[in-house]
Amino acid sequence: MRKQYDEQLKHLNDMLIEMGALVEKAIALAIDALVKQDIELAKQAISFDAEIDNMENDVEALCLKLLLQQQPVARDLRLVSAALKMITDMERIGDQAGDISEITIYLADKPYIKKLEHIPMMAEATAKMVTDSIDAFVDKDLERARSVIEYDDVVDNLFVTVKRDLFELTRANAENAEQALDLLMIAKYFERIGDHAVNIAEWVVFSITGVHGNA
Repeated sequence: MRKQYDEQLKHLNDMLIEMGALVEKAIALAIDALVKQDIELAKQAISFDAEIDNMENDVEALCLKLLLQQQPVARDLRLVSAALKMITDMERIGDQAGDISEITIYLADKPYIKKLEHIPMMAEATAKMVTDSIDAFVDKDLERARSVIEYDDVVDNLFVTVKRDLFELTRANAENAEQALDLLMIAKYFERIGDHAVNIAEWVVFSITGVHGNA
């Protein structure tokens, strides 16, 4: 019985790794599509959403099976509970990568009002946060999880810079306003991806320590 239980827990871990890899790929494609204004790459990023949704359903089903059949306690219970929370955030990240790509497609036939600088920096920072939060779960690495939570300040500061730059462009020329708003929305989606990475990291902390957050 214990062997079967351990195998199910390992399978859960493997599924979360797989779902995390899909999320990371969706973000990478969304970033690449945005910078290159590449419609095909954007469509590929959007296509990952259904696959991520299916993985969420599969992981949720396994977690519920473990809770009902195995009735885990202590650390194992925290692990399964954290996994249920984490997949919700991963699914939302997939949605937001798709949302970014949809805006990218809309903007693809026009040059950007300025060379993208801080938005790609935001994108790279949030991608790092997502990767590190998932790696922290896989490796049971408490310090890495906490570093993700602290790194959110970097993304928030970049978002403030993006807002300021786009405001200045709009003030200088009202014709920039429409694209500026779209670019601001993209930046906001990246900020939200960072927030979801923080959520994942906080649940990693909980799965290890039994305390939610950066305590």
